[in-house]
Amino acid sequence: MAKGLPRQKPITGVKQVIVVASGKGGVGKSTTAVNLALALMANDSSKSVGLLDADVYGPSIPKLMNLKGNPELSDNNLMIPLTNYGVPCMSMGFLVDDAAPIVWRGLMVMSAMEKLLRQVDWGSLDYLVIDMPPGTGDVQLSITQNIPVAGAVIVSTPQDIALLDARRGAEMFKKVNVPILGLVQNMSVFHCPKCQHQTHIFGSDGARQLAHTLGEEFLGDVPLHLNIRESSDRGQPVVVSCPQSPEAQAYRQVASAVERRLKEVNT
Repeated sequence: MAKGLPRQKPITGVKQVIVVASGKGGVGKSTTAVNLALALMANDSSKSVGLLDADVYGPSIPKLMNLKGNPELSDNNLMIPLTNYGVPCMSMGFLVDDAAPIVWRGLMVMSAMEKLLRQVDWGSLDYLVIDMPPGTGDVQLSITQNIPVAGAVIVSTPQDIALLDARRGAEMFKKVNVPILGLVQNMSVFHCPKCQHQTHIFGSDGARQLAHTLGEEFLGDVPLHLNIRESSDRGQPVVVSCPQSPEAQAYRQVASAVERRLKEVNT
């Protein structure tokens, strides 16, 4: 640990932390984080998985997981996560009004992040999946410096402009010594529901090529599909609402690759 940096302290009850990140917003990172958490459980029902929404300014987990309300406090004054689909979740969205903007400076955001990390009763978890905010700013640094992170999953579309920021995100994790589990190529291809023609709206194989350039693993493709968008908007993630669909299977394949990579980087 470099001089002056805080000592990393594990989150009580959590065995491994997986961060899901992207350099750019709008690439489906939160949807990927939610379905990854559910897919880890779907692949192995013995695993317990939690979900932390670290995007203080634009929390998405309450909508995606169909959760609302304020968390109750445990006997030892810790927040009890709200739970749906067997996944305990915590988000700033549970603590503020839906339409209320969070107009905070950095120190206030860091204080809120510390509470979301340390003042939550997660119970016993095999994995805590953290949905990171876009970019490479204060929250990313705070999390990676304060808690041990088992690995990072980088989400990007195949589009060149998204790949530029995904590369910056990957380089940031390298600098703070967080293992990169690999890249997920989201919205990789559009299947026309009428004629079944495939169209690469955002380009073809950009994230796969970036993974090769960086010397990192390619974790899998997730298609651009109406079912993913509709199920997300309903708060019924596709892994649980349509578990046999090709879209759900894509997330389960990503989850399998993530588990394999966790074993590799921790041996």
